[in-house]
Amino acid sequence: MAHIIPNPQGDIHERLGIVTAGAIGIMTITPSEAAIIAADAASKAGDIELGFLDRFTGSLVITGDVSSVEAALRAAVNTLVNILGFSAAEVTRS
Repeated sequence: MAHIIPNPQGDIHERLGIVTAGAIGIMTITPSEAAIIAADAASKAGDIELGFLDRFTGSLVITGDVSSVEAALRAAVNTLVNILGFSAAEVTRS
C-alpha cells in the first residue's frame, strides 16, 4: 500500500507522534525489512521527513509538502519494483 493524505484534518499528526505538519505519506510493505529500503529511496527523492519506520511491521510514514511526499512515495515504489522485483502498488490519494 502507498497512500497520500494531502491535507490531514484534526489531530492526525499529533496521534501519530509527528511534530511537523503537512501531507502524510503511508506505506505498508511486505516483507517488512524492505521498509528500510523504501525509506532510503523516499528520503533521497524528496524534501521529506521520516515520521515513522518500523522494520518489524513494514510500516513507513513520511511527511512534507504534497509534491515532495508524492515524489518520495513514487520513488520508493519504483525502487521496490525495479530493483527488488516487487509487484507495483498504485500510489493513491484521499
